[in-house]
Amino acid sequence: AAKRKGAVPAGRPKKRAKRAPSAAEAAAKTGAKPGAEGAGQAEYSIPPPVSQGKWKNKERVLIFSSRGINFRTRHLMQDLRTLMPHSKADTKMDRKDQLFVINEACEMKNCNKCIFFEAKKKQDLYMWLSNTPQGPSAKFLVQNIHTLAELKMTGNCLRGSRPLLSFDPAFDKEPHYALLKELFIQIFSTPRYHPKSQPFVDHVFTFTITDERIWFRNYQIIEEDASLVEIGPRFVLNLIKIFEGSFGGATLYENPHYQSPNMHRRLIRLSVAAKFREKQQVKEVQKIKKKGGKVLIGEDPTEVVFETPAEEKPVEIQLVKPESKPIVKDKKKPRKIQRKKQKKLFRTE
Repeated sequence: AAKRKGAVPAGRPKKRAKRAPSAAEAAAKTGAKPGAEGAGQAEYSIPPPVSQGKWKNKERVLIFSSRGINFRTRHLMQDLRTLMPHSKADTKMDRKDQLFVINEACEMKNCNKCIFFEAKKKQDLYMWLSNTPQGPSAKFLVQNIHTLAELKMTGNCLRGSRPLLSFDPAFDKEPHYALLKELFIQIFSTPRYHPKSQPFVDHVFTFTITDERIWFRNYQIIEEDASLVEIGPRFVLNLIKIFEGSFGGATLYENPHYQSPNMHRRLIRLSVAAKFREKQQVKEVQKIKKKGGKVLIGEDPTEVVFETPAEEKPVEIQLVKPESKPIVKDKKKPRKIQRKKQKKLFRTE
């Protein structure tokens, strides 16, 4: 026969409904007196979680690179991922793909910010900072890279802690620097109450403008005397262009002081070639001077004024052979020979 819904087998007993514990039982579990309910609850209450707020800022940053990067870029990218708990990783992008494909990758990863490292000629590194998919975006040339493992500084900070962002006062003077400041704030600042972040502030990201470049440093805050100790990584950003859209669009700003790495290497080669050419020209001039005839200077009539002629002696011709000198024998020689013979005999004896 078909079983009806809710039918219980004969072998199993029915489950009893749980009843609410009485006040005496609750007091016995907590160890408090039945009369002092308020005092017991206040004394043995469970502490609330650390992050009581709600995670509202849903900033997510996608950090990845193109193919062809070297080991230093790979370590720098890994360091940024560890310092930014709100970041995500992705596979390397092919060189043939267009840059606007990154917007689709960010959408698939549910990210609204992107840090993309683009390598060219296996020696030049470019960094893109973009607000996807609307924009703006900025392109930088990365120079003087030093990673966490390379620096080996004495400082240390808690992983996932929230950083303070320190900016140079020059960021508020120029409009393009003000735009970059807002972009840096949205990308590098850890959102409050993020699940992977810690509710501590123990390090500082500094952005300083020197020599028309942006210098990035990471310092730890020491609790004892509030001094700063550098941790790393460190790098220098040389601004190239700021675009209206994400990875493209109209150019909002172009750096007039920027010099491409290809042009820099070309100028170095030209300076070396100019030095070599100058040396060759000096050698040729010296050869011409050696080959050329010497310039004859006329005789000076006053040069012989103080010269007095010497007296002329008559020439004498010797017809007889000169007498030979007598040979003088050394009288001391036989004595020396006798002494040598005596020494030999003494040694043999």
